[in-house]
Amino acid sequence: MGTGNLLLIGFMGVGKGRLARELAQRKDCFALDTDDLIESFENRKIRKIFKEDGEPYFRALERQVAEWLEKSVRNTVISTGGGFFAVENLNSIGTVVFLRAGFDSILNKMVTHPKAEKKLKKRPLFRDPKTAEKLFYERQPLYLAKADLVIDMEGKNISEVAESLITKVPF
Repeated sequence: MGTGNLLLIGFMGVGKGRLARELAQRKDCFALDTDDLIESFENRKIRKIFKEDGEPYFRALERQVAEWLEKSVRNTVISTGGGFFAVENLNSIGTVVFLRAGFDSILNKMVTHPKAEKKLKKRPLFRDPKTAEKLFYERQPLYLAKADLVIDMEGKNISEVAESLITKVPF
């Protein structure tokens, strides 16, 4: 029996959160964000968790969230943090959709966004584009390996992507 969940994976800034909210509105269901769940559980921002406790602690929190999602969440669109794809039970949580776009496209959208300063503050990795780009290319085959479906985000607006996804995945 399936969970009815749809998990959106992909690199930071690709549009997972925006698409999750759009899909939830269209399908009259809930949208959750794994980073928001972690921040709520810890009562502090992701960057503070990394700074105070380090990445291994943060990854342990992701595993905790993944276990809870698998056991407790149904019929929900779940946007994930950029590294959440590495949790062992990812495919047990729901249908995994890899949102793919080129690095330059993602970076350009972030730096030209009207709220660019806020977006970049939330994603400090992009302050050093070379480091971000290296991580981007390392993760692409890993995202692909976990995906049940790949959606190309390049040159499409969120509404178009949502409509396409709704026709491809029953959830």
